[in-house]
Amino acid sequence: MGVMNFALKLGAAAVLSSAVCAGVNAATMVYVSNADSKDIYVMQLNKDGSVTPVEQVQTGGTVMPLAFSPDHTRLYASLRSQPYSVTTFAVDQQSGKLKALSTVPLADNMANLATDKTGRFLFAASYTGHKISINPISATGLVQQPATVINTGKNAHAVGSDPKNKFVFASNLGSDVILQFKFDAATGTLTPNTPPSVATKAGAGPRHFVFHPNLRYVFSTNELDGTVNTYAYDAAHGTLTLQGTVSAVPAGFKGDAPAAADIHLTPNGRFLYASERTSSTLAAYRVNAKTGALTLIGNVPTETQPRGFNIDPQGRYLLAVGQKSNGMTSYAINQKTGALTPLQHYELGKNPNWVEIVNFP
Repeated sequence: MGVMNFALKLGAAAVLSSAVCAGVNAATMVYVSNADSKDIYVMQLNKDGSVTPVEQVQTGGTVMPLAFSPDHTRLYASLRSQPYSVTTFAVDQQSGKLKALSTVPLADNMANLATDKTGRFLFAASYTGHKISINPISATGLVQQPATVINTGKNAHAVGSDPKNKFVFASNLGSDVILQFKFDAATGTLTPNTPPSVATKAGAGPRHFVFHPNLRYVFSTNELDGTVNTYAYDAAHGTLTLQGTVSAVPAGFKGDAPAAADIHLTPNGRFLYASERTSSTLAAYRVNAKTGALTLIGNVPTETQPRGFNIDPQGRYLLAVGQKSNGMTSYAINQKTGALTPLQHYELGKNPNWVEIVNFP
């Protein structure tokens, strides 16, 4: 597995960028936020799983996380240094390049961003502020003020709507619950559902969650005990029922306390992956679509302290970044077994933490 320095390749990227700008074929683009170098790297994902740098965009603040509008014409970046804010970027649909359009205040230091499925509202979760917020988004894709703020339990960590845009969920890591809300997509209003939350095991620390494409199951990482929960999902009523738990930590690992982080499914729902930062591994699972049960494929060594990773929309490649390695590794996903094969390591900015991968027409 080779090593490629992103910065050294930026000059050569000008040629590629010009070609992409000219509209050469459809593109799959990768966006990585680097918190401590305060920038976003834009790359093209190639058909062989390699990436080619396109540009490096300065944000002026500690940038993490990122969220795309549903139509991929806008990218929203949370700036977690004072003053806490969100920058809206226009996304060029041919080159994938970014252009900053506006920066507006957020209600707090936000650890997670997501739009609703219409792209009219931006959800945000504050780990340190114990709250979630909803900002309207204008018809031109700009985040607006003021925000609706809802106080939560301890350490709100992730927030997002279900695929049908009828319900919203917010993990509260410090309170060991996932909050459940009814969502009015016309007004952006959240109302506590019945019941208003679902509990995890005490001390588990729910963090990030994903919906299975069949809308029967939701999977969530638990940061503090290094596990992954399976929830049965009632799509009609917007409620979760805890069904099972598996470990995300390699067997026999003797390091410090676990720190599970990100979680993603392949688009077909066959394979699930979770990052575990203490062991610097990715846990891979087969998903039983009928029962929601997870079967461990294996634990794969990856970048040091892998806070973020993602899977391309075709489900062929996984890209993982390491907060302490300042790098990214690309993996090929075996389409039959879900096993990961490392392809290439890339040097990025300081403290890479979030990965978005999108297709452009």
